[in-house]
Order: sequence, then C-alpha cells, then structure tokens
Amino acid sequence: MRKRQTSISALGIATVRALESEKPEGERLYHDPYARQFIPGWMFGLIRLFDRMGYAERKGPGVMGFLRVRDRYIDDVLETHLAEGLAQLVVLGAGFDARAYRFPELKALRVFEVDHPASQAAKTEKLRKILGTLPPHVTYVGIDFLQQSLKQRLLESGYDPNARTLFIWQGVTQYLTPEAVDETLAFVVSHSGARSGIVFDYIEPAVLADAGAHGEIKRMRRFRWMSGESLTFGIPIAEAGAFLKARGYTDVVNVDGRWLERRYFPDGKHPVAYHYGIAWARVP
Repeated sequence: MRKRQTSISALGIATVRALESEKPEGERLYHDPYARQFIPGWMFGLIRLFDRMGYAERKGPGVMGFLRVRDRYIDDVLETHLAEGLAQLVVLGAGFDARAYRFPELKALRVFEVDHPASQAAKTEKLRKILGTLPPHVTYVGIDFLQQSLKQRLLESGYDPNARTLFIWQGVTQYLTPEAVDETLAFVVSHSGARSGIVFDYIEPAVLADAGAHGEIKRMRRFRWMSGESLTFGIPIAEAGAFLKARGYTDVVNVDGRWLERRYFPDGKHPVAYHYGIAWARVP
C-alpha cells in the first residue's frame, strides 16, 4: 500500500459488511453497525448496485458468499475463545474491522489493532466522529513492515507475550510473501500464552497461477496500480493443516468453501467460492 493511502481492499470489505448488516435480522449472518459509517456513500451505493444486479456474482462466482461467511466464521471463533477466558485480541491488518467495538465482552480485555499507518489514521479519524473518542481498551499499533517487525511494535505497545491471545488475520495472507507469513506465524507460536489461537483466510495457489479463469483475481491484478496491493501468496487447501502443524501449531481446523457453504447457507441459494479456505489453530 502506498504511503498516505487508505487501503482500497479495506474499504471494499467494509462495504460488504455494511451490505450484510442492512439485511433483516433473520437473514443476515452478523450485524456490524459501524461498517456503513467507515465508507464513502458513493462506494457503498456503487457496490450495492453491482451486487443487486448480480454483476459481482457473474465476475467472481461465490466470492461475495465467501466474504460474507468469512466474517461470520471468524466471529464464531472469537466467541469460542471468549468463552474459554481470552485475555488479549490482536487484529492483524485490522483495516475497518469493528469487532473491538461491536463485541461488548472485548471492552474488558486488551485489543491491539495492527495496521499500516495510513489505514489506521483514516480509521481513527472516523472512530472519533462515530464514538466521540477512541476507546481505552484498544491500542492502535501502526507498523511499516519495510522498517519494523511485528514483534518490535507489539511488545513496545504493551502486548503481553504470556497471555492467552487470539490473533485475527483476515484478508491479509494473500498479499504477503512466504517469508512474511512464516515470520508472523513464528511470532504467534513463540510469543503468546498456552492455548492461544490464530485464525486466518487464504487462497488456493493454483488460482493465482491461473488468474484468467477467475474474474476477481484478474480484476484485482488489473487494478494493482491503483490499490498498490498484489496477490502473491497461497496455501493448497488440502495441505493447510500440515502447513500449520509443521510450524508448531496444534488442533488445526481447516475449512473450505464447500464446508462454509453447507454450514451457513444450507438452503443452497448462496454459493461460496471453493478456492478460498480458513484455518484456525492453537498454540500448544
């Protein structure tokens, strides 16, 4: 992402959350009352129009379905950790994630939102307008990955490496190098308390190699010049469990689009792209 530029992908994902949240209570998967306030009106209106016309589904079959269920699945993982006695939450690449504000239980915990300074500045400016002030339970950790390490920035921001922690890593891994992914996974497994966890989504690398067959991948690469974000990393869905176990994790839960579709859309009316997966694992 370019200096002083708000992440385009973060705005797009916030728009998906806003669209889901405006659905009737019995139909929506979750409710994020902040998402709509984070994004420009023109962007919300344009993406909503494309969604209602079926344009997004034609260009990327099942992608909107995956984006919808991804938030819900990660919410479910967070609720599991909260019930077990979570002490800290770290949101990596936080963007316009609003879990720190929409989950009341988190107000009693420490939450660390880690992101590029440009995106973080845009978010905190909007939060001051929405909430009046920044909440005291949230620590905003700005990081320039070209010059700083996650370990350096978290530890100097008050992160407790011995506490039971959940790391949410949503919509990030596909933009990183393999070295950056390994570095983050190594930090979590060596600098968090027993039974801590990490949950993240990822993409099948074969899709990145054959982008022409997948409209959303081709489109994202076409507009790379504007977003400054490039798709670079994937994990074979069948190998994600072994991938995490080899890096010191245990109790790995690995779900793909087929599982997510059956779990959250049992009526079969909302397809979920099969080339995305979500992994959830524990620190021994």
